[in-house]
Formats: sequence, C-alpha cells, structure tokens
Amino acid sequence: MNDSVFHRLYDSYHQDVFQFLIYLVRNRQTAEDLVQEVYVRVIRAYSKFEGKSSEKTWLFSIAKNVAIDHFRKQTVRKKRLFESFDWETMQLATSDMLPEDIILLNDEMKALLVELDHCTGDQKVVIIMRYFQEFSIAETAEVLKWTEGKVKTTQHRAIKALRQRLSAKEKEGKVHHE
Repeated sequence: MNDSVFHRLYDSYHQDVFQFLIYLVRNRQTAEDLVQEVYVRVIRAYSKFEGKSSEKTWLFSIAKNVAIDHFRKQTVRKKRLFESFDWETMQLATSDMLPEDIILLNDEMKALLVELDHCTGDQKVVIIMRYFQEFSIAETAEVLKWTEGKVKTTQHRAIKALRQRLSAKEKEGKVHHE
C-alpha cells in the first residue's frame, strides 16, 4: 500500500471511523486507540482488497471487527470467561461516561445511544450505522456481510425495542414529576 493511498483513505474516512467507534465504545481514548488499530489492519490487508466492495464499506467492516475484538477482550477480562462471545446476541454495553463528542449530540440522540446499550450488539451496530453514520441499507449490509433483509429486520427490531425502552423511561419520568 503506497503512502498516497493510505493518506487518501485516512483523510476521507478518519473522522467517520472515529465517530463510529466512539458511538460504540463511548470512550474517546479507547476510540483513538481503536482507530490506530483499524489503520494498522488496513495497511496489512490492503493488498488483499479486491475492490468487490467500496473502500468505505471495506474500511468500516475492519472498524466493526476491531470494535468487536475490543468488546470480546473486555468481556473475557471482566468475567474471566473464555466461552464464545457472540456480538450479535450479547450487549455491547459500556459504563463509561459520555465523551464530549456525544455530549454535543441532541438530547434525543444521546438518549438513544444510552438505550442502545440494552440492545443486542447487532442492533446497536445497525442503528449507529444507519442513523448516526447515515449508511444506506445496502452499505450497512455490505459492511456487516449480511443480506439487506437481515439489516431491515434487525433495524426494525432495534427500533421497536428502543421505542419500548424510551416510552417506559418517559412514563417513569412523568411519575417522578408528579
């Protein structure tokens, strides 16, 4: 991989990849470390990139894998469990405080991100890609190596779960205000 290709990829997508990771891990330092890991993997893997997908979706599939590896390591470290970590069904929850980048989001988006911790990993990634990163259904499917149908179903289930959680929260809030 030559320098100009690396710089073009970095300049074009660095901010988006960083945001994607910060929404997932909710820690600025961790997101910065993970971005470095993404670009290390990009340099290693670029010779195998065949152009079957766009560079953007290829790069984000690497970022998704880096994030999943991070959660997997965290889970093993916390629980000392070496059972299989299934990101599609496990929660990718983090107890970290919201970093500045997230504090700048409007209240609705912030509430959504917090509630996403109660969704499964696949739901969290789909919602972040579709609503925070504004990926199309097709791009999301490409990154996740899923069918478009699976993306739509996952998105639908996530929205349903989020609506239920947010309306339950609202009711709780109303009860407290009385």
